Amino acid sequence: MLITDISRKPEEHVKLFFGAGKPPMYGDYEAQRHWQEVTYNLPIRQWYFNTSDNNLLYWGLDYPPLTAYHSFLCAYVAKLINPDWIALHTSRGYESQSHKLFMRTTVFVADLLIYIPAVILYCCSLKETSTKKKVSSALCILLYPGLILIDHGHFQYNSVSLGFALWGVLCLSYDWDLLGSAAFCLALNYKQMELYHSLPFFCYLLGKCFKKGLKGKGLLLLIKLAGTVVASFAVCWLPFCTDVEQIMQVLRRLFPIDRGLFEDKVANIWCSLSVLIKIKNVVSPQTQLKLSFAVTFLSLLPTCIKLTVQPSLRGFKLTLVSCALSFFLFSFQVHEKSILLVSVPVCLIINEVPFMATWFLLVSTFSMLPLLLKDGLLLPYAVTTLAFLSACVASFAIFEKTSAKDLQLKPFSQSLRGYVSWFKLFPKIVRSLFLLSVTLMGVLSVMSAAVHPPQRFPDLFPVSVSSISCLHFLFFLVYFNVIILWDSKNSRNQKKVS
Repeated sequence: MLITDISRKPEEHVKLFFGAGKPPMYGDYEAQRHWQEVTYNLPIRQWYFNTSDNNLLYWGLDYPPLTAYHSFLCAYVAKLINPDWIALHTSRGYESQSHKLFMRTTVFVADLLIYIPAVILYCCSLKETSTKKKVSSALCILLYPGLILIDHGHFQYNSVSLGFALWGVLCLSYDWDLLGSAAFCLALNYKQMELYHSLPFFCYLLGKCFKKGLKGKGLLLLIKLAGTVVASFAVCWLPFCTDVEQIMQVLRRLFPIDRGLFEDKVANIWCSLSVLIKIKNVVSPQTQLKLSFAVTFLSLLPTCIKLTVQPSLRGFKLTLVSCALSFFLFSFQVHEKSILLVSVPVCLIINEVPFMATWFLLVSTFSMLPLLLKDGLLLPYAVTTLAFLSACVASFAIFEKTSAKDLQLKPFSQSLRGYVSWFKLFPKIVRSLFLLSVTLMGVLSVMSAAVHPPQRFPDLFPVSVSSISCLHFLFFLVYFNVIILWDSKNSRNQKKVS
C-alpha cells in the first residue's frame, strides 16, 4: 500500500484500502493463498519472474525460498481437499468458510510444530528460575497478543521464522552452536526480515571464537560455523542455483528498494518525522537508503561491539532486542508488522525485566492498531491485550518490580554518583509513566474505533498511534542500550562462554 498524507481527502484514502473481500488485492490472506496457487501450478524457475501466468504486481512472491516451499506444501494438501482453492487464474480472490478453516489450520499447525515447542523448551531451559516462573514465562509469551492477532487474525506465518530464530537461541543456550546457526539460517531463509537478528547471532558466535582463540579451538569453531551457514543456504537455494539470473531475480524480489523508506503508518522515526518534514519529497530515494543505513548502523554499533568483546547468553538476548529495535526505528522499508521481530526477543527476557517487557509488548501491539482495525480485529485486540496484561500482572506482580535493581538499572544509577538520590523516586515515576501510557493507549484505541476524524485530517488517529508508539520505542531503545552497556553481569559471565 501507499503511504497516505495526513491531509489526504477521505475519498482518496478509501481508494488505497485493500482487504478481505475487497478487490482488486483482497488482503494478506489472498497473498498467502495466491502463493500456494503459483508454487503448485508453475515450475520453480517461474516463481519469482513476471510472466503471463504470474503477475508480480498481484501479490508476487517476495519472500525467500523456504516461504515458497512452505506455500507449495500447503498447496499440495489444499489440492487434495479442493482443487478450486489453488486453480491457476480462476482461484483469484477465492474465499469460503471451508478454505478459511483450512488456512487457519495451516497457521495453527505451524505454531504447534515450530513456535510453541521452541517457547516451551526455551522456558524450561531457563537457569536459576523456579518451575512456577518457567510456567508463567511460557504462558505470557504464548499469550502475547501481537503475534496472535497478526498470524491468526490479519493472517501470516510469522511464527515460522520467529520459531526458527527461537530454536537458534535455544541451541546457543546449550552451546550447540552449529545447530543454532543452522536454525537461524532457516529463519533467515523463510523471511528476510530476520536480518534484524543477524548481527547479534554473528557477534555472539564471533565473540565465542575470539575467546577460544583464533589460533586453536576458536579457529576450528569459526570454520565449522562458516561451513554450516554455507551448507544451510546451499540446501535452501539449490533449486534456484541453475543460473545467476535466477539468483539475482530472487534477490531483487526480496529487497525491493523502489518501494520507499516506509509503508503505511509505521511507528518508526522516518514515518513520525514525515508528519513535520516530507522526507520522501525532499530527499532522493538513494539518499534515503544511505541515510537509513548509516543511522541504523550507528545506533546498533555500541551493543554489537560489547557483545563481540564480552559474549554472554544474557548479553546476546538483550542485544537481540536492541538491534531489532534499531532496525525497526531507523532502517529502510519497514512495515508495522516488523515490530514482531523486536517483540519476540523481548518475550525472552520477560522473566528478567517483567515490568518493562510487559510495557513494551503492550505498546508493540498498540502500534499495529490501524492495521488491526482495517481487518476488523478490534474485539480480539481488546480481549487478547487484557488477557495478556492480566497474565503478566498475576504471574510476575509487575507493579512491585519497578526498583532500579528490578529494572536492572542499579549499575547505571551507581555510575551517576551524585545523582543517585534521584533514583529513589524512580519506581514511583516509572509506575506513573506506565499508567499514563496505558491510559493514553486505551483512549486512542477507543477514539480510533469510534470517532470519525476531521475531514481535513482523515489519518489523524493512525498518525497519532504511530507517533506516540515511536516515542515509546525510542525510550525503550535508550533503556535497553543502558542496561546492556552498563551490565556488569556480562563481564562476569563471559568466562562461562570461554
